[in-house]
Amino acid sequence: MNASTTSSDPLNLNVQGDLADPHEAHWISRSAFQILVFILVFIQAGLFASLYYDVTWLTVVTTLLAGHFMHGVLIGFHEASHGLLRKNRTFNEFDGVFIGMLSLTSFTLYRVLHQKHHMYLATERDEELWPFNDPSKPRWFRCSAAFLELCLGLFFTPYLFLRCFFAKDTTVRSPRVRKRIWKELIGTLVFWGVVVSIVAWFGLWKYYFCMYLIPAMLAANLQSWRKYIEHVGLRGTSATGATRSIVSEGIAGKLLAFSLLHEPFHGLHHRHAGLHHYELPARASELEPKTPEETKPYPNYRSAVFDLLRDLADPKVGPQWFSQTKTKDVTNSVAMPG
Repeated sequence: MNASTTSSDPLNLNVQGDLADPHEAHWISRSAFQILVFILVFIQAGLFASLYYDVTWLTVVTTLLAGHFMHGVLIGFHEASHGLLRKNRTFNEFDGVFIGMLSLTSFTLYRVLHQKHHMYLATERDEELWPFNDPSKPRWFRCSAAFLELCLGLFFTPYLFLRCFFAKDTTVRSPRVRKRIWKELIGTLVFWGVVVSIVAWFGLWKYYFCMYLIPAMLAANLQSWRKYIEHVGLRGTSATGATRSIVSEGIAGKLLAFSLLHEPFHGLHHRHAGLHHYELPARASELEPKTPEETKPYPNYRSAVFDLLRDLADPKVGPQWFSQTKTKDVTNSVAMPG
């Protein structure tokens, strides 16, 4: 595994030290985000036409498609947080902030906490995986959080990050960073205040619901399900021991990975956080487990989902649950007479 170091600047999540694969990826793979945006715009145009002419079946189809491709664009938000979406830093920041406004999440706040997700993966300091990484949280609490995040991800995800920002013991302490986060939060409120006012003034509610709210909620829920597939139920400590990866050899699987900016190769992303998404497939062989704790890559999302479903009844993440169990066992054995 290549050594890598993370920048100490919380506004910069570029990771240095990873070497790119010597074989350059095809230009189509390198242009995946731009292609996704173009397809989404095309779908939205079709969705607008279907609403205008009241073609119900086309509205349903295009709304579902919009949700999937919005999910892909949300992963672009993640790429931007690593400084990898655009070569030009200004464009990278603009895309990140704008997608953040659309998804009700501060780009800078996400970037700071996502940095800690990489640094403290699956430990109790990994804020992205709360409350499943906290052994002090009861089962009912974790199950309730899972239900809300998987069904209302558009609202739960912003709450997850804002909870960390407003906490008394917050890890987001830099005045410069907090000032920028406040600007983004206020900008988001102003942006949506203007949008909703225009929608209400002109009576465009059906366009708002079908072209934004419904597909955005679908995209956010898909994002939450993908996050759970990637981490929930795993107790490992390494990049591949605490993640599930999907490596599909079929055309459909490869197209799906393309539309998700190769995020299914998630273990590789945690191992080589400084690599662009299109460089990950060439390293798929690295996902083969070398220790008992590492997770073998899944051939498709279906098998990964089935594995996740077994863990949703009692959702946990991280090796700290093992130590918690051992502590309880020791306590019980001491308490027993004889």
